[in-house]
Amino acid sequence: MKHEARNQSKVALVTGASRGIGRAIAIELARVNYDVMINYASNQAAADEACDAVKATNSDVRVETCRANVADAAERDELLRQTRAAFERLDLLVNNAGVAPEQRVDLLDATVESFDRVVGTNLKGPYFLTQAVARWMIEQRSSAGAGYSPAIVNITSISAYTASPERGDYCVSKAGLSMMTKLFAARLANDGIRVYEIRPGVIATDMTEGVKAKYDRLIDADLTPIKRWGTPEDVGRAVAAIAMDLLPFSTGEVINVDGGFHLRRL
Repeated sequence: MKHEARNQSKVALVTGASRGIGRAIAIELARVNYDVMINYASNQAAADEACDAVKATNSDVRVETCRANVADAAERDELLRQTRAAFERLDLLVNNAGVAPEQRVDLLDATVESFDRVVGTNLKGPYFLTQAVARWMIEQRSSAGAGYSPAIVNITSISAYTASPERGDYCVSKAGLSMMTKLFAARLANDGIRVYEIRPGVIATDMTEGVKAKYDRLIDADLTPIKRWGTPEDVGRAVAAIAMDLLPFSTGEVINVDGGFHLRRL
């Protein structure tokens, strides 16, 4: 469904936004008056439900959906084409789309197929989507003036620095995404584009449902100073803080949303 563009409204593109963390991010962005493009890879029903949830949160914002696999170059191009057509601008990119390996296996049994799938979605896709978005944001800055304050957010994981040998491809992809944040932050600072990494810990989503019993035990055994599971909403609120321009003198920053997991304790 197409709408008349309202150029004064800030716009966010959230990848992998049909479920879990991405959906919560989209909802929190609507709460702070962002129009939202919801990207999804295959589950249209979930994307439609996320769209309805965004509208229920704030009926004044506009929301669109676009199916695209961010690992595919042609589909990334189509995602940006549809975003341009629907909104005519972009203020915030949230690289949230991610997959886990289909099976947890010993590092010595890891396969090329799994590596290509995980790294393609979690790192290669965001890398080149960010490249294309950055060019568009620079183009917008040349005409939008001082009021335009774009940002890019990468959703990584504590797996960026925590070794899990049974899912090495996932850890490598998130470590790469963490470095990607630094690279783009350094490159884009002079263009007025800030880049952040949000690093979730143990978050209750479909992806972690299969290991719930394991993490229940670990949390009970003092895995984190804040002794509870994280929620998608915890991550969404961190993105909303960036979207509200509350960190204007920061870039390349890592925001831990992990219950204090990152603290070294004796």
